[in-house]
Amino acid sequence: MPIRMTLLAVTAGLALVAGLGSAYADDKAAAAVASDENGKYADKDGNPTFKIDEDGTVDWYTYSGFRRFNSDCFVCHGADGAGSSFAPALANSLKTMPYAEFLSIVAEGRKNLSAGKENVMPAFGNNKNVYCYMDDLYVYLRARAVGDLPRGRPAKHADKPPAAKEAEASCMGG
Repeated sequence: MPIRMTLLAVTAGLALVAGLGSAYADDKAAAAVASDENGKYADKDGNPTFKIDEDGTVDWYTYSGFRRFNSDCFVCHGADGAGSSFAPALANSLKTMPYAEFLSIVAEGRKNLSAGKENVMPAFGNNKNVYCYMDDLYVYLRARAVGDLPRGRPAKHADKPPAAKEAEASCMGG
């Protein structure tokens, strides 16, 4: 529980800083790599982003996000984040969803009532297979949202950096 409480506190703080509800639009320019820390990329605002080489090779975290999405998220959100009758197309949602809001929704869940239909996104703040990889999920979906990553499994990916191995072991308790 301490990890979940810390995660919720961080997402709440990020949500306040990001000003949820304000106009936000992501695009290729906003998603451009501004920094690289051991193979983990960030945009000019410090938000996680992706890197796709000229030959189509994706960074490890984008590839990991693809794998995690297809393990836990695609059942409701459809293949490649394209949506389904159960849940919205995240490849579209992330065009207007700030990073902090994404973290908050994944960790805490959300309930929407519209036209007599109830949609429920369960909370994944206690699921290590999701919350340990939230940045990976975000960068994968961000790459899909801005149109830089086509549908399907990335053909090539960078090797898993040592920092990713360490973070995974720390989060998963290994």
